[in-house]
Amino acid sequence: MESFLRYLNKVNLVGRISESAKEKTLPSGDVLVEFRLIIERDDREGVDTLDIATWPAQLKKRALKLEEDQWVGVKGVLRRRFWKTPTGVASRWQVEAREITRL
Repeated sequence: MESFLRYLNKVNLVGRISESAKEKTLPSGDVLVEFRLIIERDDREGVDTLDIATWPAQLKKRALKLEEDQWVGVKGVLRRRFWKTPTGVASRWQVEAREITRL
């Protein structure tokens, strides 16, 4: 059971790029690349738009070359990000990409 739980957080998505990826510098000085992926629902009654981020240099370069409406596969993990705002702590869910494949 322990080995199964170790691999529970895996995400495998296929979708379209909503707009060009952008670099973002965090207050810590770390730089990541973010983009949004449009994913059709199984029931074909709508879509979901998910935020994708990547940190490794090779994947950042690949993400920055993606174009709007391009189909891609993304493998990664689901993360909840936290940051401070003037009104308190805010958070959002994000997929941290470990692989990006043009389809």
